[in-house]
Amino acid sequence: MRPVIASFLVPFALAACTAPVPVGDPLPVMSGYRSPGDLCKRVGENAFTNQFLDDSADLVGCPGGGGAAAAFVSETGAVEVARYQGWILYSVSRG
Repeated sequence: MRPVIASFLVPFALAACTAPVPVGDPLPVMSGYRSPGDLCKRVGENAFTNQFLDDSADLVGCPGGGGAAAAFVSETGAVEVARYQGWILYSVSRG
């Protein structure tokens, strides 16, 4: 009987490990990352993004659902870290 109980609790334990997404806290996007008109934007700090900020990398958001994100990843080597309010958030190493 124990394996059944343990397997039932695993999804709840995993759900507790995911970061909460604050409702109504807008993504603090700034200027274009590669150029002023770039669809992918440098992202600032808020209650959600602060967990992804790093001194050795830039946090960048690309709008989801388009080709901008795929091109961005291939050009910069970005690593996806989260999705938030229709944006895909990436960490881009500065080194």
